[in-house]
Amino acid sequence: MEFLFDRAEKPAPLWAKGATVCALLAVYSALCIWVFSISMMKWEKVWEYRVVFLNGWMTTVGISAAALVLSTLFGLAAALARRSPFLPLKYTAVFYVETVRGLPLMFLVLFGFYGVANILGWNDRMAVGVLVLSLFSGAYIAEVIRAGIESVGRSQWDSARAIGLTLAQTYRFVILPQVLKQTLPPLAGQFSSLIKDSSLLYIVGISELTFSAQQVNSATYSTFEAYLPLGVCYLLLTLPLSLWTKSLEARVRYET
Repeated sequence: MEFLFDRAEKPAPLWAKGATVCALLAVYSALCIWVFSISMMKWEKVWEYRVVFLNGWMTTVGISAAALVLSTLFGLAAALARRSPFLPLKYTAVFYVETVRGLPLMFLVLFGFYGVANILGWNDRMAVGVLVLSLFSGAYIAEVIRAGIESVGRSQWDSARAIGLTLAQTYRFVILPQVLKQTLPPLAGQFSSLIKDSSLLYIVGISELTFSAQQVNSATYSTFEAYLPLGVCYLLLTLPLSLWTKSLEARVRYET
């Protein structure tokens, strides 16, 4: 069986891809028609709360977009700080990454809002939720970026220094382009996880998508019909992100 894994991966024929997509669409369509046909009255009840789903989905989009930007900045800063020769900065970054990665997100959300934010008198649930989610994801992104930086060969650093590049220029023109190519797949997975992790913010009363689905379920007693749109809405956020990252990965691979 080893020869099956030793062969280089070949792209599937176009007709095979099309046939597979058509078959899957047919199966999914049949399943959806069957589900709708056996529970039409419950779907009508859920449809009355479509505005609740829309508002929750838009809140999730806003939270995820803000957290994606902040977590990337936190992760990049922590990854560079861990490589700093200034020991207080280096070990502060190590403490941040290892502590956050060792704690569950639910604890961080509860402690961040009901503990730290409450003591500071900061009652903005949305802002606290975005910050906690960004810090949590940033710790994992920091490790992804750090691993990418350390995978660059020493000769790259020496060559950059030999032609007179500063440290900032070395990162900008030599290191980070190579890191981007190597870290795109794990970063895409982390970004998707961040969007899904935003569902835990409902525990502090943020009216995001999961909280909206729970409200609809409580009002209609239609559990299946309330939570199926929840999964579809999350897929509408994570699948485009995954596809965009794959296209970006292919473009970076071509350019390099």
